[in-house]
Amino acid sequence: MKKISALDDLKKAGDKGWKSLFPGGVKILVGMATSGIASGAGEVYAALAAEIKKRKLPYVLAKTGSMGMDCIEPLVDIIEKDKPRLSYGKMTAGKVPDLIDQIIKGTIDKIKPVYRIDEENLIATRDKNHYTKGNVPEYLKEIPGINEVPFYKKQIKIATRNCGIIDPENMEEYIARGGYLALQKVLTSMTPESVIEDVIKSGLRGRGGGGFPAGVKWQSCRSAHGDIKYVICNGDEGDPGAYMDRSVMEGDPHSVIEGMIIGAYAIGAQEGYIYVRNEYPLAVTNLTKAISDARSRGLLGKNIFGTSFSFDIKISKGAGAFVCGESTALMASLEGKAGEPRAKYIHTVEHGLWDRPSNLNNVETWANVPVVISRGGKWFSEIGVPHSTGTKVFSLVGKINNIGLVEVPMGIPLKDIIYDIGGGIPGGRKFKAVQTGGPSGGCIPAKMMDLSVDFDALREAGSMMGSGGMIVMDEKTCMVDLARYFIEFLVSESCGKCTPCREGVRRMNDILHDICAGRGREGDVEILESMAKGIVDGSLCALGGSAPNPVLSTIKYFREEYDAHIKDKKCPAGVCRALIRYEITAKKCTGCGVCAKKCPTGCISGEKKKAHKINRKKCIKCGICMESCKFDAITVE
Repeated sequence: MKKISALDDLKKAGDKGWKSLFPGGVKILVGMATSGIASGAGEVYAALAAEIKKRKLPYVLAKTGSMGMDCIEPLVDIIEKDKPRLSYGKMTAGKVPDLIDQIIKGTIDKIKPVYRIDEENLIATRDKNHYTKGNVPEYLKEIPGINEVPFYKKQIKIATRNCGIIDPENMEEYIARGGYLALQKVLTSMTPESVIEDVIKSGLRGRGGGGFPAGVKWQSCRSAHGDIKYVICNGDEGDPGAYMDRSVMEGDPHSVIEGMIIGAYAIGAQEGYIYVRNEYPLAVTNLTKAISDARSRGLLGKNIFGTSFSFDIKISKGAGAFVCGESTALMASLEGKAGEPRAKYIHTVEHGLWDRPSNLNNVETWANVPVVISRGGKWFSEIGVPHSTGTKVFSLVGKINNIGLVEVPMGIPLKDIIYDIGGGIPGGRKFKAVQTGGPSGGCIPAKMMDLSVDFDALREAGSMMGSGGMIVMDEKTCMVDLARYFIEFLVSESCGKCTPCREGVRRMNDILHDICAGRGREGDVEILESMAKGIVDGSLCALGGSAPNPVLSTIKYFREEYDAHIKDKKCPAGVCRALIRYEITAKKCTGCGVCAKKCPTGCISGEKKKAHKINRKKCIKCGICMESCKFDAITVE
């Protein structure tokens, strides 16, 4: 492959990328990120390939990442010259022949697209438009444009700008979308100091959880003594329900690589590492190819863009330890040691990997960097709110209609995410709370729906931004049981190095288990609060320091549920088995016998067409009876 050593080389590669993005005929894109594959995208892709071959059609079939709306995957996009891009959701292999027929006939009579894209997302791209802005054929006007779809309407895609748009294995498509132009600008017209100044001006804060100003960290690392320095990407995403970084690594790996090269130039580093969870095989595969391609084109290695600057990247796979998301534990793991944190007064920007100055940022932070440089720090700082600028990527999961990955401007009200983007709660149930910041985050109640989603507001509310996990709960969620779940997770993930975390979190777990099992005692809540203070004050790292957050926030906003468990021996949400019982309402029971047939212990009896009864001594409270009853005759108390 020809080396890219000048702006003209980059433009030629970009032109080739445009021809790949928009070949002129029909191009079919299948979302093949992990979320799509899990939904059956592999089978859809295979069916499309077979159908195209069978009909001898000159169509281009390609893979892409996730656009974010995971609830409608598998997603297939059709790109045709002089037409809007059409996105078809919930595709199956069986629908493929009808889809191909529609493309040939130019109709949408059998399968309706979920939305159309009239113009591409132009953030950090070349000023070029290949879609049909303002020229939508009459038969497609009934299909909403992507910016009219509530899920996308309030989003601003910066870190995820290329996900679902490009083939992540095609470097030239990344270049066509403006890739590596920021790097070329940096290496040929900016000093390291001016790069750092622009990042500081942008207000970009680390998206991995700590929220520390990225530019300030870069400056500290650049100023640290030492000839050898490192830049590191934290791709060790361990929060339950979180997959923001995974989606970027799978769908747009070059954005992370470009960001790291820019950071290395600014800091004065020549070596970099991407630390990825071993549970992310597709991310590792796509990153590996992207690094290899960048190296073969001269954008990694010696004398990048014909300058004296040299830099290269290696991938290191983690073993899935949650604590390795913490900076010093991650660096210990990179060194081949046990992933244990060290005292925070030793700063990694001065004494990090192999005791040398090291700068660690997470995947999303690095992916933002090329845009900050391309558009300028001032442009980025005008998105969001003061002290929390730009956008944030969240994985929206739990009891929500539109499950998926969203990128929203900082400061957006919580209710806009839950109801406008997320589409509200399934089954007409009430929104109860949302847990942000992963296992160490807190729960925000429904009464705080107007809360600004930014670093400072979330912290004041008793939660945190974290890396961006957002788990939505409805009225059927027991907040005591939820706190128990997250504390139990943290017990298993504690490295055990310091006593406050090792023993304190385990003891909190014991108390919460007792409360959920009906063994709670007066004063347990006060003990939990007292222990939480000791754990926060005495723990060695952020895992222990933030571990009590789920407990403290649920006590703060849902104290009445703790009291019901302890004093009344009842679980208001009907979740904790030891504190509930199932009842059959005689007036509603038709005696159909379905519940009796499905009961694993045979505890339900009664004559046909007459009200049945439950033998509580034999009932194991599995809930199968209630799930199988079509007449809502079974309730939980």
